[in-house]
Amino acid sequence: MLSNVRILLVMAAYFTLTTIAYGVWTYIDGGAIEPIGTAAMGLLIILSVFVAYYLWMGVRRTSTLPEDNLDAEIADDAGEVGFFSPWSWWPLILGAAAGLAFLALAVGWWLFYISVPFVIVGVIGFVYEYSRGQHAH
Repeated sequence: MLSNVRILLVMAAYFTLTTIAYGVWTYIDGGAIEPIGTAAMGLLIILSVFVAYYLWMGVRRTSTLPEDNLDAEIADDAGEVGFFSPWSWWPLILGAAAGLAFLALAVGWWLFYISVPFVIVGVIGFVYEYSRGQHAH
């Protein structure tokens, strides 16, 4: 995670330079600093520093991870990644419904209203797929 912290701090430095350059450029071009773009780019600085600080605090609390060890091998990070249902259709349904909802941004809001019930059904089915039937706990 230390490499992620470094990358985020480099990003924060880059965003700082680009925010300053953007503010100067808009001031020269229009006589005033453009507030919305400058504020949005300034928030990128805060976001990247915030995430870097969070990861850095996590590194301090945990032991050295394999990705932070320069002598580590790929097998050092082997292990269980998570549990994935090989027979579940809910991720496909949820992805298609979310894709339909995002398609509404290009087509029209009427499509969003049609896709919302499918998204709700997909989320509920995905969350509760092990709470009923053969795999109930």
